[in-house]
Amino acid sequence: MPQTQKHDPDFLHAVLIGLQHTLGTLEERIADLRSRLGGQPAARKAAAAAPESGAKKRTMSAAARKRIALAQKKRWAAFHAGKTKAAAPKPPKRVLSAEGRARIIAATKKRWAAFRKAQQTPKAAAKPVARKAAKRVAKKAPEAVAPPTVAAAAAPAVE
Repeated sequence: MPQTQKHDPDFLHAVLIGLQHTLGTLEERIADLRSRLGGQPAARKAAAAAPESGAKKRTMSAAARKRIALAQKKRWAAFHAGKTKAAAPKPPKRVLSAEGRARIIAATKKRWAAFRKAQQTPKAAAKPVARKAAKRVAKKAPEAVAPPTVAAAAAPAVE
C-alpha cells in the first residue's frame, strides 16, 4: 500500500500550474501534427468547452407549436378586423349629366370668345401709337434710326 503524504495547498497549486502548462504544450504539439497530416487543428478553447456544452437543446412539441400558431393567427385576424372597421366605404362616384356637360361646354366657349376678343382689341389700338412714336424718334435722331455704313464711307469713288 502506498504511503500518503500530506502537502500544503501552495505546493498543490504549483503542481497544478505545472501540469496545465504541460497539457498546453502537448495540445500545441497535437495540433501541429494534425495540421501536418492535413486535418483540421482543434482550437484549445473549443476542445475544452466541448465536454461542458453537453446540455440538450430544448425542443417544442408539435401541440405547443400548433397552439402558438393558432394564437398568432387569432391576433392577426383581430388586427385586420380592426383596420377594416375603421375605414369607411367610399361613396359611389358621381356622374355628370348630359345637360350639365352641355352647360359647362357653352360657358367655356363663351369665356374663350371673350378672351380672344379682348386680345384682338388692344393690338388694333396699339399700332397707330407705335407708328407715331417711331416717327418722333426718327425726327429727333436720324442717325439712331439708320446709322451710316462703314463700308460706303471707307471705299473711294472709282470712275
